[in-house]
Amino acid sequence: MIRRIWGLMYRHLALYRRSWPRLLELCYWPVLQMCIWGFTASFLAARTGNTLLLAGATLLGGVLLWEVTLRSQMGLSISFMEEMWSRNLGHVFVSPLRPFEMIAALIGMSIIRMIMGVLPAILLAWAFYAFNLFTLGPVLVLFFINLMIMGWAVALGVVSLILRHGAGAEPLAWAVLFGLAPFSAVFYPVSVLPKILQPLSLALPSAHVFEGMRSALIHGIVRWDHLAAAFALNIVWMAGAALLFARQFHQARVSGALLSIGE
Repeated sequence: MIRRIWGLMYRHLALYRRSWPRLLELCYWPVLQMCIWGFTASFLAARTGNTLLLAGATLLGGVLLWEVTLRSQMGLSISFMEEMWSRNLGHVFVSPLRPFEMIAALIGMSIIRMIMGVLPAILLAWAFYAFNLFTLGPVLVLFFINLMIMGWAVALGVVSLILRHGAGAEPLAWAVLFGLAPFSAVFYPVSVLPKILQPLSLALPSAHVFEGMRSALIHGIVRWDHLAAAFALNIVWMAGAALLFARQFHQARVSGALLSIGE
């Protein structure tokens, strides 16, 4: 099993060995986002008052942690679509590779792509804007884990839709998380949202992570209740996404869509 998972991962890693455009694409958007929001945070920090300084710090923290979610989701979704674009799904699944092994390989690639994309942005924030995300301490690992799991759950949902509707659903790989961003409380607390939207926001694991991040940055307090809620919601999200993927994959296999998907 490990050998099959590593074999599929190596197939994707080999694409990056001599392709600088692919390597550049991994870190381009996170670094660009950090430059834009970093200058905004620097402007806020230049104003007098500790409140604006904290606002700049939470802004940079929100940008960096949101990129963790986005890169995790994109890493899994794009790796799957590369198999689809190359008409390789049929070849992959006439081999002994099982569906859950493919997902494990894509999750492994997602972690690698996320690290390669987000780490340069974290270093840029430290070098240019004197913002060190690691000052959050060990709880940062829990934030990362929760955001990665949510990204994978969204990616599995997108992959399921692609299996069901074909190439017409590909744009959802870029659109779904951006649609969830306003409700994820990335740059502002959940209390800012209208009352009717707050339950929707609190149903997202990311909202609890960002509420916890602001508490840690502003008050130095770890909100374990938010972390527990994020983990519980991620279990529900991941279970639902896995069931949806299993169902759509089975239907695509029975109908023969794995051979023609993307055409």
